[in-house]
Amino acid sequence: MSKRAVLLVNLGSPDSTSVPDVRRYLREFLGDERVLDRPAAPLRWALLEGIILRSRPAKSAHAYAKIWTKEGSPLVVISQQVRDKLAATLGADTPVYLAMRYGNPSIASVIAQIAADGIQELLLFPQYPHYAMASWETVVVRVFEEIARQAPALKVTTVQPFYEDRDYIDALHAVVAPYLAQPFDHVLFSYHGLPERHMRKADSSHAHCLTVPDCCNTCSPAHATCYRAQVVKTTQALVRRANLSAEKHSLSFQSRLAGEPWLQPYTDHEFERLPQTGKKKLLVLCPAFVADCLETLEEIAIQGRESFLASGGESFTYIPCLNSDQAYIDFLANRVHLWLSPSHS
Repeated sequence: MSKRAVLLVNLGSPDSTSVPDVRRYLREFLGDERVLDRPAAPLRWALLEGIILRSRPAKSAHAYAKIWTKEGSPLVVISQQVRDKLAATLGADTPVYLAMRYGNPSIASVIAQIAADGIQELLLFPQYPHYAMASWETVVVRVFEEIARQAPALKVTTVQPFYEDRDYIDALHAVVAPYLAQPFDHVLFSYHGLPERHMRKADSSHAHCLTVPDCCNTCSPAHATCYRAQVVKTTQALVRRANLSAEKHSLSFQSRLAGEPWLQPYTDHEFERLPQTGKKKLLVLCPAFVADCLETLEEIAIQGRESFLASGGESFTYIPCLNSDQAYIDFLANRVHLWLSPSHS
């Protein structure tokens, strides 16, 4: 029987909050052409090295320092907890590896370990519920590059984006439900933003995304690679599962950069607007992330809270990501067991 294993891959973090470590991390992250895909290569590198990496590392290091733990980066620590819990659930016959797209443990080093351990079949499980070329796609491409270089005989099965998977929605609901049991005025689903241009670029028809009226709810093959359509589906599925009324929830996008239109509405604008509409008690969740990180803990739970309360809000509750909650471990394990089942073979 083939020796099988699971590889979890998430975004990554700097090794520390020092400016040099953050600069090194940002160079790798923003140097990915699927993340910063314009202008053309020579100008892109000039922009990165000449402008972005001169000022942004110090600002990002300050932000990371606000959320850093004794054990290290929350994203990495939580991902390690997920790996360990999943490994304990699956048992010794199915080892679980963890890599980060940027930073450590690197994909290259983990693929080297997988090859050294004699693994013959691998389930690649990107830790992104939704497709985007700057998240799910870049992970898959990078893993396959290293496999081609280091372990070309390795047989790989890739878990597709699970944005509407019923078990995933149930896991989300298990985490969210206790917060919905308390008094609140509104639930804001805040997803990581992307340039509108990325939606059009991922649309192979070049005639649907952000072109057809109500494009996310109009059936199209483009949805297979449309981040916006998929986050809409996640929101709708969780709203149905939680029995939330239309007036009690909305969707927004965070973490945008200046220079071009990004997906709207913008989360930071919503934090200022909602109190003015009578939404004084706010719950916020970030379903694009399965593990808490800089974008959830600092941008939302710290900056977002300050902005909402300063704008007239009365209470702000950030709902944690799935993290290592047992409901999420069960979801991961169930997907692995499907892969391990005789019918898969």
